[in-house]
Amino acid sequence: MDFQAQGRKILERFRTVEAALQQPDVAADVAKMTKLNREYAQLKPSQEAFSRYFTLLSDREAAEAMLADPEMKELGEDELARIREELPELEEELKVLLLPKDEDDDRNVIVEIRAGTGGDEAGLFAGDLFGMYRAYADVQGWRLEVQDSSEAAVGGYKEIIVRISGHNVYQKLKFEGGVHRVQRVPATETQGRVHTSAATVVVLPEAEETDVQIDEKDLRIDVFRSSGPGGQSVNTTDSAVRITHIPTGVVVQCQDEKSQHKNKAKAMTILRSRLLAAEKEKAAAERGAARKTMVGSGDRSEKIRTYNYPQSRVTDHRIEFSVHNLPDVMVGGRSLQTLMDELQRADTAAKLAALAE
Repeated sequence: MDFQAQGRKILERFRTVEAALQQPDVAADVAKMTKLNREYAQLKPSQEAFSRYFTLLSDREAAEAMLADPEMKELGEDELARIREELPELEEELKVLLLPKDEDDDRNVIVEIRAGTGGDEAGLFAGDLFGMYRAYADVQGWRLEVQDSSEAAVGGYKEIIVRISGHNVYQKLKFEGGVHRVQRVPATETQGRVHTSAATVVVLPEAEETDVQIDEKDLRIDVFRSSGPGGQSVNTTDSAVRITHIPTGVVVQCQDEKSQHKNKAKAMTILRSRLLAAEKEKAAAERGAARKTMVGSGDRSEKIRTYNYPQSRVTDHRIEFSVHNLPDVMVGGRSLQTLMDELQRADTAAKLAALAE
């Protein structure tokens, strides 16, 4: 890999973006300023690493020149020893930084959690997963907003859809999609037997209006009276909204807000995100082998993780990695972060291996 050529390109682009951010006309353009600030933040780690890299190369030249001077030879040899130790480690860091970036990493997300097999217990587990992600969002300083929900009879949820916004949300949550399985004694179990239930999690990068073009003629919009909890004022007005995208058959509904306008806006956000995800899945399928570099295939039916309550163990089956502090996982603690970090490392390793091939 030609680190020097890549490094020069990145440093030049970083200087261009940095200079542009100081221009008055850019400061007056919110959209342009936002885009450049995002690129600046993405380039900064590479800029710092390549600055260190070129400094090491310069130091190596100076140290090699010292070897010709008897009085400086020993100092030069010591300096070369230091550089030979630091340079390979830095080059490994650069390989990771030069990997193709997921353009969605800095997007907000739509997370959809649905009860699966297991009856009432599956609904309770869906509620537990919602609590886990809500707690993790709090730890990260993100904002979580419920877009729509359908409560289960005994507690928990048949389905809950949330929007999570903040810094690099998709980057941290993108491997959470799939089937989550729980093994525990349900509250309704009288004989103490361990049952297995499941819930499905879908993580969609949030689409902006410019990402997906939706023709109003392709939409069927129905309004109806909310049937869920929310108080008398919710249930006595036709505030709930159901939107059907006719070309694809995708149906989205929202009823959590008292305002029909707000419910429609939320439903459109979810619809755009689902359509964007479908476009990306189609493109990825056409690329074929490109998806093999990922930790997971993105298949929503893939069993990705088991939460074993009797043994206080959470196992991610994609990387065969376990943590043994289930309560900490369920409150979005360090154990959940450890799982996510291991998934990121495995994905990076797979991409590096593919790059080497």
